[in-house]
Amino acid sequence: MLNASAMNARRPTPEELLRRVHEEESRARRGKFTIFFGSAPGVGKTYAMLEAARLEREEGRDVVVGVVETHGRYDTGALLLGLEILPRRKVEHRTLTLEEMDLDAALARRPGLILVDELAHTNAPGSRHAKRWQDVEELLDAGIDVYTTVNVQHIETLNDVVAQITHVVVHEIVPDAVFEKADDVRLIDLPIDEVLERLKEGKVYVPDQARLAEEGFFREGNLIALREIALRFTAQRVDAQMRKYREAHGIERTWPAGDRLLVCISPSPSSARLLRSARRLATSLHAEWIAAYVETPASLRISQKDRDRIARHLQFAQGLGAETLTLSSGDNGAAEIIRFARSRNVTRILVGKPTHPRWRDVVVPSFLDALVRSSGDIDVHVLSGDTARSDGHAREPPAVDRSRRPTAGLLAGVAAVALCTIVGRAFFGPELLADVVMMYLLGIVLVSMRWGLAPSLAATVLSVLAFDYYFIPPYFTFAVTDIHHIITFAVMFFVATVISGLTKRVRDQAEAAHEREISTASLYTLSRALAVAKTTDDVLLVGTKHVHDVFDARCTALIEGADGKLRGIRGESWMFLPDDKDMGVAEWVWHHGKPAGRDTDTLPSASGLYLPLEASAMRVGVLGVMPKDKKRILHFEGRQHLDAFVGQIATALERARLAEQVIEGGSPILELDAPSARE
Repeated sequence: MLNASAMNARRPTPEELLRRVHEEESRARRGKFTIFFGSAPGVGKTYAMLEAARLEREEGRDVVVGVVETHGRYDTGALLLGLEILPRRKVEHRTLTLEEMDLDAALARRPGLILVDELAHTNAPGSRHAKRWQDVEELLDAGIDVYTTVNVQHIETLNDVVAQITHVVVHEIVPDAVFEKADDVRLIDLPIDEVLERLKEGKVYVPDQARLAEEGFFREGNLIALREIALRFTAQRVDAQMRKYREAHGIERTWPAGDRLLVCISPSPSSARLLRSARRLATSLHAEWIAAYVETPASLRISQKDRDRIARHLQFAQGLGAETLTLSSGDNGAAEIIRFARSRNVTRILVGKPTHPRWRDVVVPSFLDALVRSSGDIDVHVLSGDTARSDGHAREPPAVDRSRRPTAGLLAGVAAVALCTIVGRAFFGPELLADVVMMYLLGIVLVSMRWGLAPSLAATVLSVLAFDYYFIPPYFTFAVTDIHHIITFAVMFFVATVISGLTKRVRDQAEAAHEREISTASLYTLSRALAVAKTTDDVLLVGTKHVHDVFDARCTALIEGADGKLRGIRGESWMFLPDDKDMGVAEWVWHHGKPAGRDTDTLPSASGLYLPLEASAMRVGVLGVMPKDKKRILHFEGRQHLDAFVGQIATALERARLAEQVIEGGSPILELDAPSARE
């Protein structure tokens, strides 16, 4: 018998296994990165780092001190006794002589472990790297283990939060990406009273500096807030490690170690209110939250107005701080939500209260009921909708897809019933009722296949009434004298309703399969075209042409020129030349490696959407996309498709560049490390 853990295990895919192998290989080549993390100066980070280093040395490791700042503290300085200390490099700057860690000496010495204090430190002008964390990156790439220290106010994404609380702006920051690369983060925490006592005793700063610090940064309220931020930031890292462990071991069961919310949004205008409620709940719980839209085959037939509203809801959720995504599923959207929730260790799911009539749950299974029944150990919160829109205006009626012509569908249903009645009266008559019933069912199936569910249901009702009126005595009335005919009506109505629903489901699945086939075919066509492209210009021409054809948009492709600036390739009919404003957006994307421009939250006033072309080892260019229809919004499913195109173009472009370097006699290995190809 399988045990519980085996039942909850999921076998990883070959792609996941390959990714893990690459990660392990990369981690094996780099040195181990350990950060001693604290909420404020004086909590004992440097002291703890030195104690840990002395233990490592006692175990036989080669430990060297690259740079440690004691700030005149005797107990910290005492821990340096017996440790090898690299001489510092002296730098003359104006009238000052500054001392910095000698990076070249450290690389030449190549110890097993090096101590580099104050990760956020800014190096003296003229140093190889502007920041000390860049020195640490080079040491790690050389395979040297590093111990370092950093405070919460130096983390880039927390810098402005700390400034709002303490009213002290810290200019020395460490990018979050550097912190996330740490193999081990050791939180050094002390009670607030003990930190203040250490400050008064001169164990943090010299007396004059300590007095100023106590009046400003080291207020009790500030330290309490910083301590909470540091604890939560570390907890988020631990949570990420837990999710990674669950993924690696195929554990799908939710571990309620911390709250995480998932909000299910829809085209309904009340989704905006649902998102605000989710934001308030996430804030009160200090929890991460995710906003998701489930795309089923039926959702492919919603109106353009509803598609635009979904896009606005997802953008609104992003603005509130949520992670947003679109999930694709079959007919069972609830099962997809539960599957995703378990993969992300979600503890609470938030959905809107249903507003449709109850009878619809009999015809179509309820999403809410399916969600609750399959949720298991995940809590489901049902929040009421709003009778007024979030912007204060009256609630809009549901949008109708005019392309489906609902009036024409109803007329077609009436015409089909009339035709079936005429054929039934002419060829079968009241004597062959079974054949008449089959004729009506055939008409209902045809209406359902061509016009959808609502016209087919209308045809079902009309068929039952026409059958009673023309074929059941007394004729030309709706009266029924034989009780058996009532059962016939009920069975006929039930069978016709089931047939309508099944026909609609098959039609929706066929349309969804067709959409997926088109998407897959476009990616396959692009990959084949890129495979035969030889030069970088050929790759960009092929890539932009396919983006133009699939997304009906003009494109631009920008790569780095000899002068280090972005340049475009030769123009074609489907390309556009960015103006100065858009070129500035493209430069931002090139330096930061993030999308910007149209339909994003970064520089949204740009005419086009600009995406970085990120290859496996370097950033190779920027792709700009400008829809021909200025009012068109690129929805999330379209962005996913476009991102797949961008990934293929970037990979092909990297291959072409490396091939050109080999032909020219250059060294592609050296080119990969060129500073201009990275942030």
